[in-house]
Amino acid sequence: MYFFVLVKSRRTHLGKAICGLRPPVEPPSGVPALQRHGFWTRQCTAIAILALCSSSFAANWESTVSKDPPGDFPEVQPLRATYRFGWSGFTAATGDVRFKKLASDKFQLEGTGRTIGLVRWLWKLDVNYRAIANAQTLRPIETRQTESYHAKTIGTQLNFTDSGVTSIRTEDHGGAISTKIRKFGFPNLFDLHSALLYVRSQSLKDRSVHRVVVYPGTNAYLATITVLGREKISVRAGTYNAVKLDLQLSRIGKDLDLEPHRKFRRATIWVSDDANRILLLIEAQIFVGTVFAELQSVSFGNS
Repeated sequence: MYFFVLVKSRRTHLGKAICGLRPPVEPPSGVPALQRHGFWTRQCTAIAILALCSSSFAANWESTVSKDPPGDFPEVQPLRATYRFGWSGFTAATGDVRFKKLASDKFQLEGTGRTIGLVRWLWKLDVNYRAIANAQTLRPIETRQTESYHAKTIGTQLNFTDSGVTSIRTEDHGGAISTKIRKFGFPNLFDLHSALLYVRSQSLKDRSVHRVVVYPGTNAYLATITVLGREKISVRAGTYNAVKLDLQLSRIGKDLDLEPHRKFRRATIWVSDDANRILLLIEAQIFVGTVFAELQSVSFGNS
């Protein structure tokens, strides 16, 4: 987001000085010059106020982050789900997800994924993911992810505290290993797993908005989730009544300033409108077009 206000010292040009623009509406030619000047001033002052309000959101976004505790919606049952990923109806990868509650009062999500078919011949990728969250607070504890490509392996470990996160990222290029450690200080962060748990726990009333700070790997993002409404959709796993959500992301810079996400534009997400609220479908607009993740199958229970 970019805003600016041009300021000049001469009062006689206040209307143009505030916003640096021509007035949006020209007054009738019969209006005296002094009155026309006042008309322009009021118009541009209104524009300046709107710009300042938008700018103040960019500067004070921290105050807009949702402060609500976890909702009282029933917690997720143990489950196993499979998904397919791709674009324009073409499947490029598959994934398997297992979710359960541990005896230590923690939630655990484990997932594996891999490219398939022609895409795998062009771009080999295998992913293993494991995340642990506190079952009471729905705050993340740790996340581990391994990405195996044709010529390198990337490992990411996230350790969360109440005040921030430490990210340890290791890259192995055929035996040449490098490690980067990042620290990001911000209270009550989420990872991808815990953010989903937190949002699904809320009432999700139509037009409600939830803003959370998410740290998925190497950077922090302000995620704005808006409940668009309810509708029925069909995916490979079946037909469901669904809650439709809009997701927008802004990157959080080193000085906690918001920056546009260079690769992600926005996403639409559907979760089942029932006691499970499982992820059904994601359609995301990114720099290469529209990609999707779709539920193929799901089964509930510890088995």
